[in-house]
Amino acid sequence: MPTSSELKLRLPAAVALHARPAGAFVKVAMSFRSTIRVIAGDREANAKSILQVMALGAEGGSEITVRAEGDDADAALGAIQDWSAGLEPAS
Repeated sequence: MPTSSELKLRLPAAVALHARPAGAFVKVAMSFRSTIRVIAGDREANAKSILQVMALGAEGGSEITVRAEGDDADAALGAIQDWSAGLEPAS
């Protein structure tokens, strides 16, 4: 039975959701069958689309919400939470 789950994350102050971080985020999302959406402010995007994720304009320090729906929704959100824990500012 498909499940639906939601996760709220705060991006590190020095890490915006652009280019490299967005690419890694999309790569994680694409490894799951669930439909995954990411929300930043009043914008929402398909988490499996690099262009849509980058267009969110999520700046460092902002809160994002990730919603997943499907058989592996909980696993998808767990993997995305792991991804966020590894975010570090570019050197």
